[in-house]
Amino acid sequence: MADSPADSTQKVVTIADAITVGELAETLNLSVTTLIGELFKNGIIATINQKIDFETATIIVEELGLEDVKLEKREATAGPARESHQLSDKAVERPPIVAVMGHVDHGKTSLLDAILETKTVDDEAGGITQHISAYQVEKNGRKITLLDTPGHEAFAALRQHGATLTDVVIIVVAADDGVKPQTVEAIRFAREANAKIVVAINKMDKETANPQLVKTQLATEHNLNPEEWGGDVIMVEVSAKTGQNLDKLLESVLLIADLEELKADEDIPAKGLVIEAHMETGRGSVVGLLVEHGKLHPGQFLVAGTSYAKVRTLLDFKGKAIKEAGPSTPVIVTGFKDLPQFGDEFNLVKTEKEARQATVSNRLERERQSAETNVTGADILKLMNQAREAADFNVIVKADVQGSLTSVMDSLRLIDTKGAVNLRIVGSGVGNISENDIHLAATEGTVIYGFSVDLPPAVKRQAARDKVEVRIYNVIYELLDNARESMEALIAPEVVETEVGKLTIKGIFRTLKDEVICGGEVTSGKAQPNVKARVLRGSEQIAEVEVTKVQRAQSEVKEVFEGEMCGLSLKTTKKLQLEEGDKLEFFTRELVKRTLK
Repeated sequence: MADSPADSTQKVVTIADAITVGELAETLNLSVTTLIGELFKNGIIATINQKIDFETATIIVEELGLEDVKLEKREATAGPARESHQLSDKAVERPPIVAVMGHVDHGKTSLLDAILETKTVDDEAGGITQHISAYQVEKNGRKITLLDTPGHEAFAALRQHGATLTDVVIIVVAADDGVKPQTVEAIRFAREANAKIVVAINKMDKETANPQLVKTQLATEHNLNPEEWGGDVIMVEVSAKTGQNLDKLLESVLLIADLEELKADEDIPAKGLVIEAHMETGRGSVVGLLVEHGKLHPGQFLVAGTSYAKVRTLLDFKGKAIKEAGPSTPVIVTGFKDLPQFGDEFNLVKTEKEARQATVSNRLERERQSAETNVTGADILKLMNQAREAADFNVIVKADVQGSLTSVMDSLRLIDTKGAVNLRIVGSGVGNISENDIHLAATEGTVIYGFSVDLPPAVKRQAARDKVEVRIYNVIYELLDNARESMEALIAPEVVETEVGKLTIKGIFRTLKDEVICGGEVTSGKAQPNVKARVLRGSEQIAEVEVTKVQRAQSEVKEVFEGEMCGLSLKTTKKLQLEEGDKLEFFTRELVKRTLK
Protein backbone atom coordinates (compact mmCIF):
# COMPACT_ATOMS: atom_id res chain seq x y z
CA MET A 1 0.00 0.00 0.00
CA ALA A 2 1.48 3.39 -1.04
CA ASP A 3 2.19 6.07 1.55
CA SER A 4 -0.21 8.98 1.64
CA PRO A 5 1.10 12.46 0.79
CA ALA A 6 1.06 13.29 4.49
CA ASP A 7 3.21 10.24 5.21
CA SER A 8 5.78 11.25 2.62
CA THR A 9 6.38 14.59 4.39
CA GLN A 10 7.04 12.96 7.75
CA LYS A 11 10.51 13.12 9.27
CA VAL A 12 11.58 9.56 10.09
CA VAL A 13 13.60 9.35 13.32
CA THR A 14 15.36 6.07 14.05
CA ILE A 15 16.10 5.25 17.70
CA ALA A 16 17.22 2.17 19.59
CA ASP A 17 15.14 0.08 22.03
CA ALA A 18 15.83 2.67 24.75
CA ILE A 19 16.90 6.31 24.70
CA THR A 20 17.55 8.89 27.40
CA VAL A 21 15.18 11.83 27.81
CA GLY A 22 17.97 14.22 26.88
CA GLU A 23 18.85 12.31 23.70
CA LEU A 24 15.19 12.10 22.63
CA ALA A 25 14.69 15.83 23.20
CA GLU A 26 17.74 16.59 21.04
CA THR A 27 16.59 14.15 18.35
CA LEU A 28 13.12 15.75 18.23
CA ASN A 29 14.56 19.29 18.41
CA LEU A 30 12.62 19.97 21.60
CA SER A 31 13.69 21.48 24.89
CA VAL A 32 14.37 18.97 27.64
CA THR A 33 11.96 20.91 29.87
CA THR A 34 9.12 20.43 27.38
CA LEU A 35 9.72 16.68 27.15
CA ILE A 36 10.07 16.21 30.92
CA GLY A 37 6.90 18.24 31.40
CA GLU A 38 4.97 15.99 29.01
CA LEU A 39 6.24 12.89 30.81
CA PHE A 40 5.22 14.43 34.12
CA LYS A 41 1.68 15.13 32.84
CA ASN A 42 1.42 11.42 32.05
CA GLY A 43 2.56 10.34 35.50
CA ILE A 44 6.28 9.78 34.81
CA ILE A 45 8.78 11.73 36.90
CA ALA A 46 11.92 11.59 34.75
CA THR A 47 15.38 13.11 34.69
CA ILE A 48 17.46 14.11 31.70
CA ASN A 49 19.52 10.89 32.00
CA GLN A 50 16.61 8.53 32.55
CA LYS A 51 15.94 6.03 29.77
CA ILE A 52 12.57 5.43 28.17
CA ASP A 53 11.81 2.62 25.76
CA PHE A 54 10.68 2.87 22.13
CA GLU A 55 6.98 2.41 22.94
CA THR A 56 7.06 5.21 25.53
CA ALA A 57 8.82 7.53 23.09
CA THR A 58 6.12 6.81 20.49
CA ILE A 59 3.35 7.59 22.98
CA ILE A 60 4.99 10.90 23.96
CA VAL A 61 5.42 11.94 20.32
CA GLU A 62 1.70 11.33 19.82
CA GLU A 63 0.80 13.20 23.01
CA LEU A 64 2.89 16.19 21.84
CA GLY A 65 1.02 16.19 18.52
CA LEU A 66 4.18 15.85 16.42
CA GLU A 67 2.40 14.61 13.30
CA ASP A 68 5.43 15.39 11.11
CA VAL A 69 7.64 12.95 13.06
CA LYS A 70 7.60 9.17 12.72
CA LEU A 71 9.70 6.99 15.01
CA GLU A 72 11.26 3.76 13.79
CA LYS A 73 13.09 1.24 15.93
CA ARG A 74 16.71 0.53 15.14
CA GLU A 75 17.75 -3.08 15.56
CA ALA A 76 20.34 -3.14 18.30
CA THR A 77 23.15 -5.65 18.41
CA ALA A 78 23.45 -6.94 21.93
CA GLY A 79 26.89 -7.80 23.18
CA PRO A 80 27.72 -10.44 25.76
CA ALA A 81 26.98 -9.66 29.39
CA ARG A 82 30.57 -10.46 30.37
CA GLU A 83 33.78 -10.25 28.38
CA SER A 84 34.79 -13.80 27.49
CA HIS A 85 38.34 -14.88 28.23
CA GLN A 86 40.40 -16.04 25.26
CA LEU A 87 42.34 -19.17 26.21
CA SER A 88 46.08 -19.19 25.59
CA ASP A 89 48.12 -22.07 24.20
CA LYS A 90 49.15 -22.89 27.78
CA ALA A 91 45.56 -23.51 28.97
CA VAL A 92 45.19 -26.63 31.12
CA GLU A 93 42.32 -29.00 31.85
CA ARG A 94 40.04 -27.82 34.65
CA PRO A 95 37.27 -29.43 36.73
CA PRO A 96 33.73 -29.10 35.36
CA ILE A 97 31.43 -26.66 37.20
CA VAL A 98 28.06 -28.31 37.76
CA ALA A 99 24.88 -26.62 38.98
CA VAL A 100 22.30 -28.84 40.64
CA MET A 101 18.86 -27.38 39.91
CA GLY A 102 15.20 -28.33 39.96
CA HIS A 103 11.87 -27.96 41.71
CA VAL A 104 11.63 -27.47 45.47
CA ASP A 105 11.44 -30.76 47.43
CA HIS A 106 12.66 -32.88 44.52
CA GLY A 107 15.80 -33.76 46.47
CA LYS A 108 18.62 -31.59 45.07
CA THR A 109 20.33 -31.00 48.40
CA SER A 110 19.69 -34.57 49.56
CA LEU A 111 21.38 -35.78 46.38
CA LEU A 112 24.39 -33.57 47.08
CA ASP A 113 24.49 -34.78 50.68
CA ALA A 114 24.60 -38.35 49.45
CA ILE A 115 27.44 -37.54 47.05
CA LEU A 116 29.41 -35.55 49.63
CA GLU A 117 28.37 -37.73 52.58
CA THR A 118 27.15 -34.68 54.52
CA LYS A 119 23.86 -33.48 55.99
CA THR A 120 23.44 -30.02 54.49
CA VAL A 121 19.65 -30.28 54.27
CA ASP A 122 19.35 -30.58 58.05
CA ASP A 123 20.72 -27.04 58.38
CA GLU A 124 18.40 -25.45 55.83
CA ALA A 125 15.35 -23.60 57.13
CA GLY A 126 12.13 -25.20 55.97
CA GLY A 127 14.13 -28.00 54.36
CA ILE A 128 14.87 -25.92 51.24
CA THR A 129 18.14 -24.47 50.00
CA GLN A 130 18.18 -20.69 50.40
CA HIS A 131 21.68 -19.82 49.17
CA ILE A 132 23.99 -20.94 46.40
CA SER A 133 26.46 -23.28 48.07
CA ALA A 134 29.61 -24.58 46.39
CA TYR A 135 31.42 -27.88 46.97
CA GLN A 136 34.01 -30.14 45.37
CA VAL A 137 34.01 -33.91 45.08
CA GLU A 138 36.53 -36.34 43.58
CA LYS A 139 35.62 -39.15 41.20
CA ASN A 140 38.22 -41.40 39.59
CA GLY A 141 40.92 -39.02 40.79
CA ARG A 142 39.30 -36.02 39.13
CA LYS A 143 37.57 -33.07 40.80
CA ILE A 144 34.01 -31.89 40.11
CA THR A 145 32.75 -28.54 41.42
CA LEU A 146 29.10 -28.64 42.48
CA LEU A 147 26.76 -25.69 43.02
CA ASP A 148 23.53 -26.25 44.97
CA THR A 149 20.88 -23.73 43.91
CA PRO A 150 17.54 -22.96 45.63
CA GLY A 151 14.35 -24.48 44.32
CA HIS A 152 11.68 -22.16 45.75
CA GLU A 153 10.10 -19.84 43.18
CA ALA A 154 11.36 -16.76 45.02
CA PHE A 155 14.97 -17.65 44.21
CA ALA A 156 14.74 -17.41 40.41
CA ALA A 157 17.59 -14.86 40.30
CA LEU A 158 19.87 -17.19 42.25
CA ARG A 159 19.05 -20.13 40.00
CA GLN A 160 19.70 -18.11 36.87
CA HIS A 161 23.01 -16.96 38.30
CA GLY A 162 23.90 -20.56 39.13
CA ALA A 163 23.19 -21.63 35.56
CA THR A 164 25.35 -18.92 34.01
CA LEU A 165 28.31 -20.02 36.13
CA THR A 166 28.28 -23.57 34.93
CA ASP A 167 29.35 -26.03 32.26
CA VAL A 168 26.81 -28.72 33.15
CA VAL A 169 23.40 -28.47 34.79
CA ILE A 170 22.06 -31.52 36.63
CA ILE A 171 18.29 -31.09 36.63
CA VAL A 172 16.80 -33.12 39.45
CA VAL A 173 13.26 -34.39 38.86
CA ALA A 174 11.41 -36.50 41.43
CA ALA A 175 10.33 -39.80 39.90
CA ASP A 176 7.09 -39.69 41.91
CA ASP A 177 6.20 -36.08 41.08
CA GLY A 178 7.30 -35.32 37.53
CA VAL A 179 8.07 -32.02 35.82
CA LYS A 180 7.09 -28.94 37.85
CA PRO A 181 7.36 -25.13 37.37
CA GLN A 182 10.90 -24.78 38.73
CA THR A 183 11.96 -27.77 36.61
CA VAL A 184 10.86 -25.89 33.51
CA GLU A 185 12.59 -22.74 34.72
CA ALA A 186 15.83 -24.67 35.32
CA ILE A 187 15.70 -26.06 31.76
CA ARG A 188 15.27 -22.52 30.40
CA PHE A 189 18.16 -21.15 32.47
CA ALA A 190 20.44 -23.99 31.38
CA ARG A 191 19.64 -23.40 27.72
CA GLU A 192 20.17 -19.65 28.01
CA ALA A 193 23.58 -20.32 29.55
CA ASN A 194 24.46 -22.86 26.80
CA ALA A 195 25.18 -25.41 29.53
CA LYS A 196 24.95 -29.15 28.91
CA ILE A 197 22.01 -30.85 30.63
CA VAL A 198 22.02 -34.10 32.60
CA VAL A 199 18.74 -35.24 34.16
CA ALA A 200 18.82 -37.01 37.53
CA ILE A 201 15.50 -38.80 38.05
CA ASN A 202 15.54 -38.94 41.84
CA LYS A 203 13.55 -40.82 44.51
CA MET A 204 13.68 -44.12 42.63
CA ASP A 205 13.39 -45.87 46.01
CA LYS A 206 9.72 -44.84 46.27
CA GLU A 207 6.98 -47.31 45.30
CA THR A 208 5.21 -44.59 43.29
CA ALA A 209 8.32 -43.79 41.21
CA ASN A 210 7.51 -43.57 37.50
CA PRO A 211 10.69 -42.68 35.55
CA GLN A 212 9.06 -43.38 32.18
CA LEU A 213 6.47 -40.68 32.81
CA VAL A 214 9.24 -38.18 33.66
CA LYS A 215 11.13 -39.05 30.46
CA THR A 216 7.96 -38.74 28.41
CA GLN A 217 7.18 -35.32 29.90
CA LEU A 218 10.71 -34.07 29.23
CA ALA A 219 10.79 -35.46 25.68
CA THR A 220 7.35 -34.40 24.48
CA GLU A 221 6.94 -31.10 26.34
CA HIS A 222 10.52 -29.80 26.58
CA ASN A 223 12.45 -31.47 23.76
CA LEU A 224 14.85 -33.27 26.12
CA ASN A 225 15.16 -36.72 24.53
CA PRO A 226 16.81 -39.51 26.55
CA GLU A 227 19.83 -41.27 25.02
CA GLU A 228 18.10 -44.63 25.19
CA TRP A 229 15.31 -43.21 23.01
CA GLY A 230 17.79 -42.04 20.39
CA GLY A 231 18.22 -38.57 21.88
CA ASP A 232 21.28 -36.76 23.22
CA VAL A 233 20.34 -36.12 26.87
CA ILE A 234 21.80 -38.36 29.58
CA MET A 235 19.11 -39.33 32.09
CA VAL A 236 20.16 -41.28 35.17
CA GLU A 237 17.70 -42.94 37.56
CA VAL A 238 19.05 -42.27 41.05
CA SER A 239 18.13 -42.38 44.72
CA ALA A 240 19.68 -40.04 47.26
CA LYS A 241 18.33 -42.32 49.99
CA THR A 242 19.89 -45.61 48.81
CA GLY A 243 22.79 -44.23 46.76
CA GLN A 244 21.52 -45.88 43.55
CA ASN A 245 23.50 -44.83 40.44
CA LEU A 246 25.29 -41.87 42.07
CA ASP A 247 28.60 -43.09 40.61
CA LYS A 248 26.97 -43.30 37.18
CA LEU A 249 25.72 -39.72 37.55
CA LEU A 250 29.21 -38.38 38.31
CA GLU A 251 30.73 -40.46 35.51
CA SER A 252 28.21 -38.90 33.11
CA VAL A 253 29.37 -35.43 34.17
CA LEU A 254 33.02 -36.35 33.59
CA LEU A 255 32.13 -37.81 30.19
CA ILE A 256 30.57 -34.48 29.15
CA ALA A 257 33.63 -32.64 30.54
CA ASP A 258 35.88 -34.79 28.32
CA LEU A 259 33.75 -34.12 25.25
CA GLU A 260 33.68 -30.37 25.95
CA GLU A 261 37.47 -30.25 26.61
CA LEU A 262 37.09 -27.77 29.48
CA LYS A 263 40.22 -25.68 29.99
CA ALA A 264 41.45 -22.59 31.84
CA ASP A 265 44.59 -20.47 32.10
CA GLU A 266 46.49 -20.80 35.35
CA ASP A 267 49.43 -18.44 34.78
CA ILE A 268 47.34 -15.22 34.69
CA PRO A 269 45.96 -13.02 37.50
CA ALA A 270 43.02 -14.78 39.13
CA LYS A 271 39.50 -13.79 38.11
CA GLY A 272 36.04 -15.17 38.80
CA LEU A 273 32.68 -14.42 40.41
CA VAL A 274 31.17 -13.68 43.82
CA ILE A 275 28.67 -16.41 44.72
CA GLU A 276 27.92 -15.48 48.35
CA ALA A 277 28.65 -12.63 50.76
CA HIS A 278 27.72 -12.08 54.39
CA MET A 279 28.96 -10.57 57.66
CA GLU A 280 30.22 -12.57 60.63
CA THR A 281 31.06 -11.26 64.09
CA GLY A 282 34.82 -11.39 64.56
CA ARG A 283 35.52 -12.14 60.91
CA GLY A 284 33.86 -9.21 59.13
CA SER A 285 32.99 -9.75 55.46
CA VAL A 286 32.97 -13.43 54.54
CA VAL A 287 32.76 -13.89 50.79
CA GLY A 288 32.34 -17.01 48.67
CA LEU A 289 34.16 -16.86 45.33
CA LEU A 290 34.44 -19.15 42.35
CA VAL A 291 37.81 -18.92 40.63
CA GLU A 292 37.47 -19.19 36.84
CA HIS A 293 41.04 -18.49 35.66
CA GLY A 294 44.41 -18.00 37.32
CA LYS A 295 45.38 -18.83 40.88
CA LEU A 296 44.29 -16.96 43.98
CA HIS A 297 46.64 -16.65 47.00
CA PRO A 298 46.40 -15.07 50.46
CA GLY A 299 47.73 -11.52 50.62
CA GLN A 300 46.64 -10.56 47.09
CA PHE A 301 44.49 -7.50 46.36
CA LEU A 302 41.26 -8.13 44.52
CA VAL A 303 38.39 -5.90 43.40
CA ALA A 304 34.77 -7.06 43.19
CA GLY A 305 32.28 -4.42 42.11
CA THR A 306 32.38 -1.52 44.55
CA SER A 307 34.41 -3.35 47.19
CA TYR A 308 37.99 -4.54 47.44
CA ALA A 309 40.01 -6.82 49.69
CA LYS A 310 43.46 -7.84 50.68
CA VAL A 311 42.87 -11.55 51.04
CA ARG A 312 43.38 -12.22 54.74
CA THR A 313 42.34 -15.88 54.80
CA LEU A 314 41.75 -18.31 51.94
CA LEU A 315 39.63 -21.36 52.81
CA ASP A 316 38.24 -24.28 50.83
CA PHE A 317 34.52 -25.18 50.93
CA LYS A 318 35.07 -27.19 54.13
CA GLY A 319 36.62 -24.19 55.90
CA LYS A 320 40.19 -25.52 55.73
CA ALA A 321 42.98 -23.00 55.07
CA ILE A 322 44.65 -23.43 51.68
CA LYS A 323 47.64 -21.75 50.04
CA GLU A 324 46.17 -21.33 46.58
CA ALA A 325 42.99 -21.86 44.59
CA GLY A 326 43.03 -22.61 40.88
CA PRO A 327 40.36 -22.66 38.14
CA SER A 328 36.89 -24.03 38.95
CA THR A 329 37.64 -23.91 42.69
CA PRO A 330 35.10 -22.53 45.18
CA VAL A 331 36.74 -20.65 48.06
CA ILE A 332 35.84 -18.55 51.07
CA VAL A 333 37.86 -15.38 51.67
CA THR A 334 37.96 -12.70 54.35
CA GLY A 335 39.43 -9.22 54.12
CA PHE A 336 36.86 -7.27 52.10
CA LYS A 337 36.36 -3.67 53.25
CA ASP A 338 32.67 -3.82 52.32
CA LEU A 339 30.39 -6.59 51.13
CA PRO A 340 30.57 -7.13 47.37
CA GLN A 341 27.33 -7.84 45.58
CA PHE A 342 26.16 -11.28 44.64
CA GLY A 343 27.26 -11.86 41.01
CA ASP A 344 30.09 -9.29 40.96
CA GLU A 345 33.11 -10.27 38.89
CA PHE A 346 36.40 -10.13 40.80
CA ASN A 347 39.82 -9.30 39.39
CA LEU A 348 43.29 -8.99 40.89
CA VAL A 349 45.20 -5.70 41.11
CA LYS A 350 48.75 -5.08 42.27
CA THR A 351 48.33 -2.48 44.98
CA GLU A 352 45.77 -1.18 47.46
CA LYS A 353 45.85 2.19 45.68
CA GLU A 354 44.77 0.54 42.41
CA ALA A 355 42.06 -1.36 44.30
CA ARG A 356 40.63 1.86 45.80
CA GLN A 357 40.66 3.63 42.44
CA ALA A 358 38.91 0.70 40.75
CA THR A 359 36.14 0.56 43.37
CA VAL A 360 35.51 4.33 43.07
CA SER A 361 35.25 3.99 39.29
CA ASN A 362 32.90 0.98 39.61
CA ARG A 363 30.74 2.83 42.12
CA LEU A 364 30.33 5.86 39.85
CA GLU A 365 29.43 3.62 36.92
CA ARG A 366 26.88 1.71 39.02
CA GLU A 367 25.28 4.95 40.21
CA ARG A 368 25.06 6.20 36.63
CA GLN A 369 23.35 2.99 35.51
CA SER A 370 21.00 3.13 38.49
CA ALA A 371 19.95 6.67 37.51
CA GLU A 372 19.10 5.46 34.02
CA THR A 373 16.27 3.19 35.07
CA ASN A 374 14.15 2.35 32.06
CA VAL A 375 10.54 3.51 31.82
CA THR A 376 8.53 1.17 29.58
CA GLY A 377 5.53 1.83 27.37
CA ALA A 378 3.50 -0.51 29.55
CA ASP A 379 4.42 1.62 32.59
CA ILE A 380 3.32 4.87 31.02
CA LEU A 381 0.06 3.45 29.66
CA LYS A 382 -0.74 2.08 33.08
CA LEU A 383 -0.04 5.42 34.69
CA MET A 384 -2.07 7.30 32.07
CA ASN A 385 -5.14 5.13 32.68
CA GLN A 386 -5.06 4.61 36.44
CA ALA A 387 -5.69 6.93 39.35
CA ARG A 388 -2.80 6.51 41.75
CA GLU A 389 -4.60 6.30 45.08
CA ALA A 390 -2.69 3.34 46.47
CA ALA A 391 -1.59 2.97 50.08
CA ASP A 392 2.13 2.79 50.90
CA PHE A 393 3.75 -0.22 52.59
CA ASN A 394 7.24 0.76 53.75
CA VAL A 395 9.78 -1.94 54.55
CA ILE A 396 13.44 -2.37 55.44
CA VAL A 397 14.97 -5.70 54.41
CA LYS A 398 17.97 -7.28 56.12
CA ALA A 399 19.36 -10.68 55.10
CA ASP A 400 22.25 -12.94 55.99
CA VAL A 401 23.91 -12.98 52.54
CA GLN A 402 23.84 -10.74 49.48
CA GLY A 403 22.19 -13.33 47.24
CA SER A 404 19.30 -13.85 49.65
CA LEU A 405 18.86 -10.09 50.04
CA THR A 406 18.50 -9.75 46.27
CA SER A 407 15.99 -12.60 46.08
CA VAL A 408 13.87 -11.32 48.98
CA MET A 409 13.67 -7.79 47.56
CA ASP A 410 12.94 -9.02 44.03
CA SER A 411 10.22 -11.35 45.33
CA LEU A 412 8.62 -8.58 47.41
CA ARG A 413 8.48 -6.36 44.33
CA LEU A 414 6.79 -9.14 42.37
CA ILE A 415 3.83 -9.39 44.76
CA ASP A 416 0.89 -8.25 42.62
CA THR A 417 -1.11 -5.68 44.57
CA LYS A 418 -3.33 -4.83 41.57
CA GLY A 419 -2.27 -1.20 41.94
CA ALA A 420 -3.81 -0.93 45.41
CA VAL A 421 -0.59 -0.82 47.46
CA ASN A 422 2.80 0.75 46.76
CA LEU A 423 5.68 -1.29 48.18
CA ARG A 424 8.54 1.03 49.20
CA ILE A 425 11.84 -0.55 50.23
CA VAL A 426 13.32 2.35 52.20
CA GLY A 427 16.43 0.48 53.31
CA SER A 428 18.24 -2.82 52.90
CA GLY A 429 21.48 -4.51 53.82
CA VAL A 430 23.34 -7.63 54.82
CA GLY A 431 23.82 -8.46 58.49
CA ASN A 432 21.91 -8.35 61.76
CA ILE A 433 19.29 -5.69 62.43
CA SER A 434 20.96 -2.59 63.86
CA GLU A 435 20.07 0.56 65.80
CA ASN A 436 20.31 2.54 62.55
CA ASP A 437 17.61 0.30 61.04
CA ILE A 438 15.34 1.06 64.01
CA HIS A 439 15.97 4.82 63.69
CA LEU A 440 15.13 4.75 59.97
CA ALA A 441 12.01 2.61 60.51
CA ALA A 442 10.74 4.90 63.28
CA THR A 443 11.06 7.90 60.98
CA GLU A 444 9.33 6.26 58.03
CA GLY A 445 6.67 4.26 59.90
CA THR A 446 8.20 1.10 58.49
CA VAL A 447 8.17 -2.67 59.04
CA ILE A 448 11.60 -4.34 59.26
CA TYR A 449 11.89 -7.79 57.67
CA GLY A 450 14.87 -9.88 58.73
CA PHE A 451 15.77 -12.99 56.75
CA SER A 452 18.03 -15.48 58.56
CA VAL A 453 19.47 -12.70 60.75
CA ASP A 454 19.43 -11.94 64.48
CA LEU A 455 17.85 -9.14 66.51
CA PRO A 456 20.33 -8.26 69.29
CA PRO A 457 18.71 -7.71 72.73
CA ALA A 458 19.66 -4.01 72.88
CA VAL A 459 18.20 -3.41 69.42
CA LYS A 460 15.06 -5.36 70.38
CA ARG A 461 14.56 -3.07 73.38
CA GLN A 462 15.03 -0.02 71.18
CA ALA A 463 12.45 -1.36 68.68
CA ALA A 464 9.93 -1.88 71.51
CA ARG A 465 10.61 1.63 72.85
CA ASP A 466 10.20 3.24 69.41
CA LYS A 467 7.23 1.00 68.53
CA VAL A 468 8.96 -0.38 65.44
CA GLU A 469 7.70 -3.74 64.19
CA VAL A 470 10.46 -6.26 63.43
CA ARG A 471 9.57 -9.55 61.75
CA ILE A 472 12.25 -12.21 61.40
CA TYR A 473 11.96 -15.30 59.19
CA ASN A 474 14.22 -18.18 58.22
CA VAL A 475 12.05 -19.45 55.34
CA ILE A 476 11.47 -17.09 52.44
CA TYR A 477 7.91 -18.13 51.55
CA GLU A 478 6.80 -17.43 55.14
CA LEU A 479 8.25 -13.92 54.87
CA LEU A 480 6.50 -13.33 51.53
CA ASP A 481 3.19 -14.67 52.86
CA ASN A 482 3.37 -12.23 55.77
CA ALA A 483 4.18 -9.31 53.49
CA ARG A 484 1.26 -10.23 51.23
CA GLU A 485 -1.11 -10.37 54.23
CA SER A 486 0.15 -7.01 55.49
CA MET A 487 -0.43 -5.40 52.12
CA GLU A 488 -3.91 -6.92 51.91
CA ALA A 489 -4.74 -5.27 55.23
CA LEU A 490 -3.93 -1.87 53.67
CA ILE A 491 -6.27 -2.32 50.72
CA ALA A 492 -9.50 -0.37 51.00
CA PRO A 493 -12.54 -2.70 50.86
CA GLU A 494 -14.48 -2.91 47.63
CA VAL A 495 -18.05 -1.65 47.49
CA VAL A 496 -20.23 -4.36 45.93
CA GLU A 497 -23.79 -3.68 44.85
CA THR A 498 -26.29 -6.46 44.07
CA GLU A 499 -29.50 -5.72 42.20
CA VAL A 500 -32.65 -7.01 43.94
CA GLY A 501 -35.54 -5.82 41.76
CA LYS A 502 -37.42 -2.93 40.11
CA LEU A 503 -40.76 -1.23 40.74
CA THR A 504 -42.90 1.39 38.98
CA ILE A 505 -44.70 3.83 41.32
CA LYS A 506 -48.47 3.92 40.80
CA GLY A 507 -49.47 6.21 43.69
CA ILE A 508 -48.09 8.42 46.49
CA PHE A 509 -50.02 8.30 49.79
CA ARG A 510 -48.01 10.42 52.21
CA THR A 511 -44.93 12.64 51.98
CA LEU A 512 -43.14 13.68 55.17
CA LYS A 513 -39.78 15.37 55.82
CA ASP A 514 -37.87 12.10 56.03
CA GLU A 515 -40.40 9.49 54.84
CA VAL A 516 -42.50 8.73 51.79
CA ILE A 517 -45.32 6.16 51.70
CA CYS A 518 -46.19 5.01 48.22
CA GLY A 519 -47.39 2.03 46.19
CA GLY A 520 -46.53 0.39 42.91
CA GLU A 521 -46.01 -2.70 40.78
CA VAL A 522 -42.88 -4.88 40.92
CA THR A 523 -41.66 -5.12 37.32
CA SER A 524 -38.66 -7.45 37.90
CA GLY A 525 -37.02 -9.32 40.74
CA LYS A 526 -38.65 -8.51 44.05
CA ALA A 527 -39.28 -5.76 46.59
CA GLN A 528 -38.18 -6.33 50.19
CA PRO A 529 -37.50 -4.27 53.33
CA ASN A 530 -34.03 -3.21 54.52
CA VAL A 531 -32.59 -2.60 51.04
CA LYS A 532 -31.65 0.60 49.27
CA ALA A 533 -33.34 1.99 46.18
CA ARG A 534 -32.44 4.49 43.47
CA VAL A 535 -35.31 6.81 42.46
CA LEU A 536 -35.29 7.32 38.69
CA ARG A 537 -37.33 9.88 36.77
CA GLY A 538 -36.82 9.02 33.14
CA SER A 539 -33.08 8.32 32.83
CA GLU A 540 -32.09 10.66 35.68
CA GLN A 541 -31.48 9.53 39.27
CA ILE A 542 -33.11 12.05 41.59
CA ALA A 543 -32.54 10.39 44.98
CA GLU A 544 -31.39 7.34 46.89
CA VAL A 545 -33.66 5.98 49.63
CA GLU A 546 -33.94 3.10 52.08
CA VAL A 547 -36.92 0.69 52.07
CA THR A 548 -38.07 0.25 55.69
CA LYS A 549 -41.40 -1.58 55.16
CA VAL A 550 -43.14 -3.55 52.44
CA GLN A 551 -46.89 -4.17 52.71
CA ARG A 552 -49.42 -6.26 50.80
CA ALA A 553 -53.16 -6.32 51.68
CA GLN A 554 -52.57 -4.17 54.81
CA SER A 555 -49.98 -6.63 56.17
CA GLU A 556 -46.19 -6.27 56.39
CA VAL A 557 -44.39 -8.88 54.29
CA LYS A 558 -40.77 -9.87 53.72
CA GLU A 559 -40.92 -9.86 49.94
CA VAL A 560 -43.21 -9.16 46.97
CA PHE A 561 -42.39 -10.64 43.56
CA GLU A 562 -42.63 -9.55 39.91
CA GLY A 563 -46.15 -8.72 38.68
CA GLU A 564 -47.52 -8.03 42.20
CA MET A 565 -48.64 -4.74 43.75
CA CYS A 566 -47.36 -3.55 47.13
CA GLY A 567 -47.01 -0.57 49.42
CA LEU A 568 -43.66 0.84 50.50
CA SER A 569 -42.31 3.00 53.28
CA LEU A 570 -39.19 4.84 52.09
CA LYS A 571 -36.75 6.59 54.43
CA THR A 572 -35.16 9.72 52.95
CA THR A 573 -32.52 12.20 54.06
CA LYS A 574 -34.54 15.17 52.79
CA LYS A 575 -38.10 15.87 51.66
CA LEU A 576 -38.73 13.98 48.42
CA GLN A 577 -41.56 14.72 45.97
CA LEU A 578 -42.31 11.49 44.11
CA GLU A 579 -44.49 11.34 41.01
CA GLU A 580 -46.51 8.54 39.44
CA GLY A 581 -44.38 6.78 36.85
CA ASP A 582 -41.13 7.20 38.81
CA LYS A 583 -39.16 3.98 39.05
CA LEU A 584 -37.32 2.37 41.94
CA GLU A 585 -34.28 0.13 41.52
CA PHE A 586 -33.76 -2.01 44.65
CA PHE A 587 -30.21 -3.09 45.56
CA THR A 588 -27.99 -4.11 48.44
CA ARG A 589 -24.59 -2.55 49.10
CA GLU A 590 -21.81 -4.13 51.12
CA LEU A 591 -18.09 -3.69 51.72
CA VAL A 592 -16.06 -6.73 50.64
CA LYS A 593 -12.45 -7.15 51.75
CA ARG A 594 -10.14 -7.41 48.76
CA THR A 595 -7.26 -9.86 48.59
CA LEU A 596 -4.15 -10.19 46.44
CA LYS A 597 -5.01 -13.69 45.24
